[in-house]
Amino acid sequence: MKQLLTLLGLSLSMSFGSAFAADAAAPAAPTAQQGKMATCNKEAGDKKGDERKAFMKDCLSAKPAAPAADKKTTQQEKMKTCNKDAGDKKLKGDERKAFMKDCLSNKA
Repeated sequence: MKQLLTLLGLSLSMSFGSAFAADAAAPAAPTAQQGKMATCNKEAGDKKGDERKAFMKDCLSAKPAAPAADKKTTQQEKMKTCNKDAGDKKLKGDERKAFMKDCLSNKA
């Protein structure tokens, strides 16, 4: 009986291990930082030494371009703005709830 339980435990652990290995072997999509690194690396071209190091530092720390003014604001930005406005007006309870509903539903 002991041998049967040992064999069952061993086979279960091996099956879980192979399932984990299959997940780990799958290539992951590059992250935004990895994509940025590849782009900066291409732009660095033939630069060497301290010049390349300084260029890569500036390139990797650069912020993305600001979104165009005609794009709609994201839900998170709307929430932040509406929440600030409600706080400035010192709204509470149902008044705040109604204000937030109206503010968040505005298409901007």
